[in-house]
Parts: sequence; structure tokens; C-alpha cells
Amino acid sequence: MEDIMGIIYTGENDASLRELTLSRAVAALPVIGRYRVIDFQVSCLVNSGARNVGVITQRNYHSLMDHLGSGKEWNLHSKKDGLFILPPFLTREHVGEYEGMLDALRSNMGYLKRSRQEYAIVLNSHIVQNIDFTEMLSFHIDTGADITMLYQPAGEKGPNDYRVCFDLNEQNIATKLEINPTKPRCKNEWLGAMVLRRETLVATVQQATSEGYHSFTRDVLQKGVNGGGLTVAGYRSPVRGWHIDSVQAYYKFNMAALDADTRAELFAPERPIYTKVRDDMPARYGERARASGSLVADGGRIEGTVENSVIFRGVIVEKGATVRNSIIMQDAVIHEDAELDHCVLDKQAVVNRGGKLIGPASYPIVISKNITV
Repeated sequence: MEDIMGIIYTGENDASLRELTLSRAVAALPVIGRYRVIDFQVSCLVNSGARNVGVITQRNYHSLMDHLGSGKEWNLHSKKDGLFILPPFLTREHVGEYEGMLDALRSNMGYLKRSRQEYAIVLNSHIVQNIDFTEMLSFHIDTGADITMLYQPAGEKGPNDYRVCFDLNEQNIATKLEINPTKPRCKNEWLGAMVLRRETLVATVQQATSEGYHSFTRDVLQKGVNGGGLTVAGYRSPVRGWHIDSVQAYYKFNMAALDADTRAELFAPERPIYTKVRDDMPARYGERARASGSLVADGGRIEGTVENSVIFRGVIVEKGATVRNSIIMQDAVIHEDAELDHCVLDKQAVVNRGGKLIGPASYPIVISKNITV
């Protein structure tokens, strides 16, 4: 399995995540108390044997670069291969922002051609899952398909959800593909991962860009499936994948992580999820502190009440304060007698004494980074 490389494209449309992605890419979005979204993609690739991983950045990538660093936490800091961060660059033809995954892959053609691995696993960065790609690669080789797409049965689509859906025949070959349909008619939704030979990827990108195309999904996958020319297979994921493409989806995912069964699937012992280490003291609880049904990370201080919430590193909840059904990111401060319910507070946000923020369950209140309320 060391004959594979990984490519993570982090340029997805992040408008539906509003304040959460004003200063960061979706891939750098904090989740489950101490992780980032991209931790799951990089860890899955490493656990599957990849030692050459390229991360194609688009915008707001400084936080992402700081988090990934040299790739030491994922054992990708070796002299041979390793972690490659591929930011956009300015040329006469390129103005600094990719027009889609296809354009991004074309701009990094040098990296693709220099790589020596036979197979490539290409990922979008807004899907959280913990999967071993070994069986998917074996399936791809057995079918002889040009491309194999990872999928799960299609679920309900929200108003802001972006979905790629497709149907399969009895041989697991895609026969029809829809992109962001209002009412999906296809039975399977893509989980943002595909496997193909590296040489096939290079040839496909070069051919498509020579014809003036920009979107890999619309101009390569959809036309290849619906119009023929490409054999695209589907591999059903053995684990659930979570789309982090809206505030509601982000909130639901973190709340779902409070369930022990969900955490057991996301953090399988045989497939560990690695992240940047922050050495800190354990969370400290005051004499009158109450915490139930919550995930509380290290480095914080809890003196009030925390219920059914995700509390990140370094968060302070002062005495008399109540936090329910909320996500409180790193180093936020909830002062005395404040009350929060169905809220998402970004890093270093502050709620003043006696403040009250109560949002609806279907649409949580979002407070931006460094904002005082």
C-alpha cells in the first residue's frame, strides 16, 4: 500500500459556513474539542499507507499551514516524500485563485509528474470520516475502472447542502450522475474521495484543461458518466461520512460526536486520528461545577454548568454561567451568570457577565473569532 499518494483539495465553496470560515479554510475548521477537519483526511491516508500527501490550498490557508506544519504529527516529515503544502501562485495565466479542482490540479502538474506512486487518492476536504482506503484500492484494481468514487446511500438534502449523486448498475459502474440537484433522483451520494492511477489523473487533467474546462466534477466526472468515455465505479463506504458544508451540518456533526457509538466509529483504535499536539494541563473543575453529557478538552477551567456541549481547549466557564447544547472553541471565555444555548462560539470569543444567547435548535447562533458580546 506504499504505492499510493494522497491529494487533498481544500478550495471548496465555504459561503454556507458564514462566520466560521471568514479567516480559515473549511479544512482548518476545529471539530470535536481538539481536532481540525483535515486531521481526518490526512490520518486516513497515512493509515492506508500513503507517505506522499499533497494539500492544495485555495484561500485563507495560513491557519491550515500553521496546523499542518512539517507533517511531524502524521509522520510525514521524512526526507523521502512527505507532506507538501501547495498554495496558489501568480502567473500570466493564473491570477492567484483556482477556478475549481481541475484548475488546481493543472497548476500543480509538476508535483503530480514528480511523484513516483502508481495510484492517487484524491479527496475533498469538507468530508469527515475514518476509512481505510486499502479495500477501496483493491476494489478499484479488480473492477478495472478508470476512476472509483467513494459513496454512501443518499440522505436528506438541506437547502444549503451541496451534493453529488449517482446511480450504479449491477457491476457497480456509474450510469448517471447529478450535481447539486434540488431533489436528488440518484440513490448514492459521493463522499468526496476517488481512486485512480496517477498517470490516468495526469492525462485526464491535461486533456480536460486543453479543452478549456475548470471543474473536475462537472466537466470530467459528469460528462464521463453521462456521455460515456470514462468507466467510473462506485465503492460503498463501510463507515459513515459527514459533510461539513453548512453551519447546521457543522453543528449536527459536533453534537453527534457526543454519542459514544459515533465516537467509536470516528476514533477506531486500529485507525488513529492524529492532530497537532498542544501540551496543556487537564481541565480544572471548580467546587460547584457541573458537567454532563459533554466533551471537555484540556487546558480549560469549568466553574459553572456545562450540558450537552463540546468545549475546546483552554475554554473558561466562570461560576454561575450555563452552557447548553453549544460548541465553544479554543480559549473562549464565558463570564459569570452568562447563559448560552444552541450557540457556536469561535476562538477567543468572549461573553460578558450576565449575557444571554439562546438560539433555535435548527439554526444555532454563531459568534465570530475574537468578538466580545
